[in-house]
Amino acid sequence: MLTKETSDTKLKSDISESFVVTKLLKLGCEVLRPVGDRLPYDLVIAVKGKFIKIQIKSAWHCQGSYFVDTRRTKTNRRRMLRALYGLGDFDFAICYIENLDICYVLPIVEFLSYKSAIALVESEKRQRKPKSHIFREAWHLLE
Repeated sequence: MLTKETSDTKLKSDISESFVVTKLLKLGCEVLRPVGDRLPYDLVIAVKGKFIKIQIKSAWHCQGSYFVDTRRTKTNRRRMLRALYGLGDFDFAICYIENLDICYVLPIVEFLSYKSAIALVESEKRQRKPKSHIFREAWHLLE
């Protein structure tokens, strides 16, 4: 049986994946889902005859900003294991902010340039946008 903490994490992941899959289907993408969750990507889309591996990440809110962990997390029995992703693990990361229904679409090279977390700032009061802002709703990059 799953603990409350694990089930909440899994639920958040399921919600994020469902939102992204629905968005991709509405954009006309063909979406493929791998069996199991042992791969470094969550789904694959077919665009113009090419397969693109997608990793979906959920953002959490902290002190006025949203953050996404850039590390891979595996659960092994009762331990959480974290590791860095590699260049060939996926092609794009889609970072989802649940309570705003907003996604950031980052190429893997950009995603890997962050060391442990990406700040996604949605405040209009901020004078200078973070570098991640150019990837806000950047679905065109998948073409």
